[in-house]
Amino acid sequence: MTGKRAPAFGSPGVAEVFARYPAPQRRQLMALRALIMETAAATEGVGRIEETLKWGQPSYLTPETRSGSTVRIDALKGGGAAMFFHCQSGLVPAFRELYGDALRFEGKRAILFDAGAAVPHEAVRHCVALALTHHLSKSKRRAG
Repeated sequence: MTGKRAPAFGSPGVAEVFARYPAPQRRQLMALRALIMETAAATEGVGRIEETLKWGQPSYLTPETRSGSTVRIDALKGGGAAMFFHCQSGLVPAFRELYGDALRFEGKRAILFDAGAAVPHEAVRHCVALALTHHLSKSKRRAG
């Protein structure tokens, strides 16, 4: 991470969810949150990110540009964290093809992060960028 101060939470509900996580998972999830925000800001076509709750999980959407698929994060029972994607988007199988040796996955819906393990930033950043521009790339395929 760049060491910048984290942006304010998107809503009091999101702040409350983060406050309820055990400290080790909260740190890991805050790092994932920062990575999502930084990636969104640096990725062309994404626009403003909306932070909200979906299914009680912190979720990141592209409401203005509608460029991407929602990215959700949450703590895992027993420790660690996960980053979730729409299971029918085809994103996680694509991530597995690209980063099967660097990341751990759950089915077609999540990247899993072990408790206390370092997040492979470049791989995860690329996956987040692909998710946040997922609809843009689909539009280009249709147009091309």
